[in-house]
Amino acid sequence: MNITNWDQAYQENFTPWDKGAPSPPLVDWLSRNKLTGRVLVPGCGLGHDVVYLASLGIDAIGLDISPTAVGRARECHPQHAHRFVQGDLFELKDTFDAIVEHTCLCALPPEWRTRYRDAAASLIKEGGLLVGIFFVNPDMDPGETGPPFGISEAELTALFGDDFEIVESQVPQAAYEGREGRELLRVLRRVTPR
Repeated sequence: MNITNWDQAYQENFTPWDKGAPSPPLVDWLSRNKLTGRVLVPGCGLGHDVVYLASLGIDAIGLDISPTAVGRARECHPQHAHRFVQGDLFELKDTFDAIVEHTCLCALPPEWRTRYRDAAASLIKEGGLLVGIFFVNPDMDPGETGPPFGISEAELTALFGDDFEIVESQVPQAAYEGREGRELLRVLRRVTPR
């Protein structure tokens, strides 16, 4: 199914990306690394990553374009309801110490990737991090074009090259069932453009 209306997908309960738990690669990475300050989770859906970050004492804010997703996130996690904001990533005016994203970029049409990069660069403070779990090999049926839209390691490097430096890049050992070896965890640091 080619999803173009995220709110409709939530209204119709067609959300195969929602696994009911935080991203295993993120949980694993955070067991060895620390994030501090304000952290944005774009495309937060029902907020599992946001709540996990908050459980570690991180000031996490979840953003989703779907009002239905945000409403459900608030219902599912009432003690964290204030952390969920409905809005458009490309219109957000704020600053964060980090962005944590799990396949948000890969949910967007490929022609929007430079818009995503520019938004991330404008939202992350200099020296801040983008911790991303990206689909490099999504599982799709024959003839299906996405989303998710896979992105190669080389494409990621070219996309973020001027505004970010690579801190870490690896195929994560931890994954949702069925996603083993199909994602790339990449940590990028926001730098001054050359």
